[in-house]
Amino acid sequence: MRNKTTIELFRYWNTLRGERDLPRRDEIEPQDICALLPSLFILERQPSGDIRFRLAGTHVCALFGRELRGQPFAALWPAGEANEAVRIADQVMTQRSLAALSACGLTAGGERLETELLLTPLGSPQGGSDRILGSLAPLSRPSWLHMTPIECLVAQGLQILDSGRGGRSDVAEAAHAAGATTRREEIGRKVQHLRIFEGGRER
Repeated sequence: MRNKTTIELFRYWNTLRGERDLPRRDEIEPQDICALLPSLFILERQPSGDIRFRLAGTHVCALFGRELRGQPFAALWPAGEANEAVRIADQVMTQRSLAALSACGLTAGGERLETELLLTPLGSPQGGSDRILGSLAPLSRPSWLHMTPIECLVAQGLQILDSGRGGRSDVAEAAHAAGATTRREEIGRKVQHLRIFEGGRER
């Protein structure tokens, strides 16, 4: 994890869940993370199985130059990557794991923006997991940011973090593990053009 927003969201989620696998969605207190809200979003699995934006912060919508509420998560990615992005989001919910992704945002004019996403699972009051609290943050601030919209995100790396409580790790250890995508690519196992790194907490 390289962005402050990513690390702060991870810290909040990790603290909120305590000794559980994940926090409940009704435990999220917006006032506790008010500085992060513009860069946050919530994804929700629909009865059809589709995953859509329930909410999206102003900075996230500004990156794409449109309102994302109600839009499919797949719409952020090129056609060849959309299914894989949805599969990763579904895995976050069903396996109650975390996913940190690095992705390059592309504009119609060819500008590029390195970004970082974090997907964290949320539990329902009934005990299931059907939502994701996520963040999307740029890793640089080019002059055209929020004026020229991003057309799509192209995935560059993926880090899966085990959310189990067998051995508690602090945020520094998790952030270090996430950074392995750029430092230790040789240890990853490849899934299409992404690499999954086993990390996070040891059982």
